[in-house]
Amino acid sequence: MHGRSVPGSGNDLFDQFCAVVGRWEWDVALLQEVPPWWPRRLAQRLACEQVSVRTSRNSLLPLRRFVAVRRPDLIKSNGGGANAILARVDRIVEHRSVRLCRLPERRWAHGVQLAYGMWLVNLHASAHDTEHARRDVAIAAREARTWARGLPLVLGGDFNLGAPEVQGLRSVADRDVDHILIGEPLRVIGQAQTLDRGTLSDHLPLAVTLDV
Repeated sequence: MHGRSVPGSGNDLFDQFCAVVGRWEWDVALLQEVPPWWPRRLAQRLACEQVSVRTSRNSLLPLRRFVAVRRPDLIKSNGGGANAILARVDRIVEHRSVRLCRLPERRWAHGVQLAYGMWLVNLHASAHDTEHARRDVAIAAREARTWARGLPLVLGGDFNLGAPEVQGLRSVADRDVDHILIGEPLRVIGQAQTLDRGTLSDHLPLAVTLDV
């Protein structure tokens, strides 16, 4: 939610987000709607690796940032946006990205290969247009399979769809428009969970434990 809370707090919440994300147990985190200046700071604070891709509303970014860190609830999503992947257990050995669309807003998917041989792909599909979101997801899935080249694959993020169907992948966690899909030979250990984020963001984080 571009670093904001529900209800709005009226101030920068970077420290609060770091505290919440830092107390969760995770190896890899797929984040959407991140202020573009946050990923490097998150990686430093949380002692992890990061990669990111800027999405929409990032022109004149220094000016947007000036307003966003002072009045985040005034500028809202116009503060700029990015998708980010954090990894704190294994090393990122490759990062790829693909633009899903230019209009009505630029949307991207990006993914990483971890050193132990798994690909994780993060996307944020178009909102308020089901067919457009389906096209975004189809492009992301196609590119993800190309990047993975047969390695275990995870596709997750904000699909802006209630029940996405992706050939070769199955859903293992979902909450409204947020989903985690996996391919063979990955399997789920235990039950998927939603994590307590307090008032931060407007989406409940999904967590799942996977094994090969």
